[in-house]
Amino acid sequence: MTSSQQSLKMHRQLWQVANQFRSFVDGWDSKQYVLGTLFYRFISENLASYIEAGDRSINYATWSDEVITPKIKDDAIQTKGYFIYPSQLFINVAKNANTNRRLGNDLAKIFSEIEASANGCPSERHLKDLFAHFSTSSYRLGNSAAEKNDRLAKVLEAVAAVDIRDSVGDRMGMFGDAAEFLLSSYAASSFGFGSQAFTPLNVSKLIAQLAMHKQTSINKIYDPACGTGALLLQGKEHFDAQNVGNGFFGQEVNQTTHILARMNMFLHDVGYNKFEIALGNTLTSPQFGDDKPFDAIVCNPPYSMKWVGADDPTLVNDDRFVPAGVLPPKSMADYAFILHALNYLSAKGRAAIVCFPGIFFRGGAEKKIRKYLVDNNFVETIILLAPNLFYGTAHSANILVLAKHKTDTNIQFIDARSEEFFTQEPRNNVMLDHNIQRVIDIFDKKENVDHVAASVPREQIEKNNYDLTVDHYIEPRDTRDSIDIAEVNALIKSATGRIDRLRTGVDAIIAEIEA
Repeated sequence: MTSSQQSLKMHRQLWQVANQFRSFVDGWDSKQYVLGTLFYRFISENLASYIEAGDRSINYATWSDEVITPKIKDDAIQTKGYFIYPSQLFINVAKNANTNRRLGNDLAKIFSEIEASANGCPSERHLKDLFAHFSTSSYRLGNSAAEKNDRLAKVLEAVAAVDIRDSVGDRMGMFGDAAEFLLSSYAASSFGFGSQAFTPLNVSKLIAQLAMHKQTSINKIYDPACGTGALLLQGKEHFDAQNVGNGFFGQEVNQTTHILARMNMFLHDVGYNKFEIALGNTLTSPQFGDDKPFDAIVCNPPYSMKWVGADDPTLVNDDRFVPAGVLPPKSMADYAFILHALNYLSAKGRAAIVCFPGIFFRGGAEKKIRKYLVDNNFVETIILLAPNLFYGTAHSANILVLAKHKTDTNIQFIDARSEEFFTQEPRNNVMLDHNIQRVIDIFDKKENVDHVAASVPREQIEKNNYDLTVDHYIEPRDTRDSIDIAEVNALIKSATGRIDRLRTGVDAIIAEIEA
């Protein structure tokens, strides 16, 4: 079986688990249990794999807890960031789950001890509260302890049955694929997942490639509104982890999504010492100021959300916003994220940010900020994407690419709405690898392409009152049916002749009748 076939098989099994559990736990709650169980299985197998070190004669799951020495435990925590005793491993808990009448209590104790194993260690903040939303005593699981245990057993047994391996038997590498599939499927479904929490994988690939374009290595990658971490993890896919020197940094305001982002890092086998995911409001309580600048910044911020703006007097003197001379309006924080990203960006790097069209033509403070960005030559490219690519909206979005190392003052505009840039699927449009590569090729060359791309001098932008709408600079294709005037005239002439002959015939008949 090929890797692709194995992935499809795994995806079908995972979605069966999700649908099965959704039958008695609705909405977001079903996600946290299924994803939490997948995470529990991953960290169990990952630790066992580390301890066994490829020696097939060793089976950590069969060990007695009593043989675990402080040295074994400390070494695992230092390397993996956590420790799990053999009896606590997913495989051992799952195989007896159906007959364990204390399953809920046992899981709660195990999860608490896994998190506590990192106390006082560098990995403590990465493990803290990772199982906070996996409540084994929640009323959502049922009214009685027996009902709760039964449903927990079902999800453990179902996840245990999923065949997570690729064609060469690699188990760890497939957990990240499994997590991406579940997160994207929840986001695309009607399960109520916030559309801003997960950027579609295909769009994430494009954003990451734009931010990292022509860089053979970067110091670190940053997402100021990281959601579940999908954009950051594309940095890992694009580069080997060693080429992202100081790792992956993100900040997320939603506590539940913040937990998911950290789980997602572990599920993609990013070591605890290679990522930092902070909890909090990036605009009012920014983290990682001491870690800037960043060579690659990716972001899909909340669309036109409200923020405190000028009501917070400290922001007026914030070094992120001072250079623009004005704060973004309180009703729309889009440019607050953009200015924040620009402030954190290195001299050699790029920021690729998802934006919706309104920010490119509205007046007031937003126009002043656009003027600042254009006059200081920070805008490299604006790409208008096809509609229906993002979860929760059918509208077209833009990607704004910022850079501080431009060699000319032109701004590139790309209209990526034609069919060469996306592929239609039953529920939505997607960008396959060849669609993404087409955008990257145009982005790289900066050449004018009829109806697709234009490199526009700054003077023309100024004449257009700093309007950065893609449609103002690229003439759309005329998709109307072409008309052959000569052919139309010939048809008219022929029809006129037939009409004249008919009239002559009718006149003759009338004359005969009247006679």
